[in-house]
Amino acid sequence: MSLLEGCRTSLQPYVFRSVVVLGFLLVCFLFFQFPSFNAQNETAPPSCPTVDCALNAPQTNSKTPNCSTQDSPDSEQDTIVLMWVKIPEAEAKFYTDCDRFNIPNCRLTDDRSLYSKAHGVVLHHWDFEISGAGHGPKEPRPWFQKWVWLNVESPSFSGAIGRVNNLFNVTSNYRPDSNIPLLYGYLEPVTPEDETFKLPAKDKLVCWIVSHWNPSFKRVQFYNELKKHIEISTYGKGFNKPIGKDDYSKIVSSCKFYLSFENSVHQDYITEKLFNPMMLGSVPIVLGPSRQMYETHVPGESFIHIDDFSSPKELAERLRHLDKNDTEYMRYFDWRKRFRAITTNFRKEYPCKVCSYLQKHTEYQTVHDLNKWYWG
Repeated sequence: MSLLEGCRTSLQPYVFRSVVVLGFLLVCFLFFQFPSFNAQNETAPPSCPTVDCALNAPQTNSKTPNCSTQDSPDSEQDTIVLMWVKIPEAEAKFYTDCDRFNIPNCRLTDDRSLYSKAHGVVLHHWDFEISGAGHGPKEPRPWFQKWVWLNVESPSFSGAIGRVNNLFNVTSNYRPDSNIPLLYGYLEPVTPEDETFKLPAKDKLVCWIVSHWNPSFKRVQFYNELKKHIEISTYGKGFNKPIGKDDYSKIVSSCKFYLSFENSVHQDYITEKLFNPMMLGSVPIVLGPSRQMYETHVPGESFIHIDDFSSPKELAERLRHLDKNDTEYMRYFDWRKRFRAITTNFRKEYPCKVCSYLQKHTEYQTVHDLNKWYWG
């Protein structure tokens, strides 16, 4: 064996060890220099469920959001609100400029191709109730996106839907304890520019306009007793006397009293049936939740509650008394010196309220038990 060959043979173990050590050091360098290589799939949040998955998958006790890893649209200056609702073509669309409500940087749309960029998606309860899982989005939900449950009907007229726990992030309803309260109407202070209230001319004592007639409804039962003691002028499909929008205003303003009877009695369920006659210069006679609940919205002396009387006959006697005493009757309009009644324009105001809420609430939230909260 030559000397050179002997040297090569004796150096081979050292060369091998050096290569192994250098390789180990290189691996360590890459591991700590680029931590994103470290088990990314294990730490990233899972994708959010689609409606199909959420409504058909087995229920779990998990309260963790099931969200897509898609990046938030930080490049989007505006807050995108996607109205995933069915709107009849004959009706006006929801979308408007939110600057008129002092809510800037809002983009309101029904373009479902923007789903992956939308900060909020509004889904109407009725659409789910009628169409089921097929109504909602099919793609996984981006982690930054909130789903808004919209329902303006009472529990009696909107059925509970199974398997919706943890599906929605935000509630929007007429109830004040919802995340985005959606009132049918409200009072706002009068301004110097507002005209002084003048009572419209009256040629009817009590009026009622109704479309949905059901003998089992409390309002129908009360009406059937009340009409035995006082004359009531009736209109609407329920009486086979359909009217137009212009007719409605003329009729209500010509009545001293109007039967503001809700179709069902539920907590906080107070609709335009209260606010419309207040706007049109008639005194509402209310059937709905308690007087106390009504007084959270309007002054107690601006309406008459059926619960204030022991019977329909006693109420009729009070109405006839007020008909003969103008001074007492006019006290029901004292509130008009300070306020004016407004009915909510849902299609103009509501999407902007959603946008404002999303801008103020970027934290994670979920509705754990929607059915229990609303239907009990």
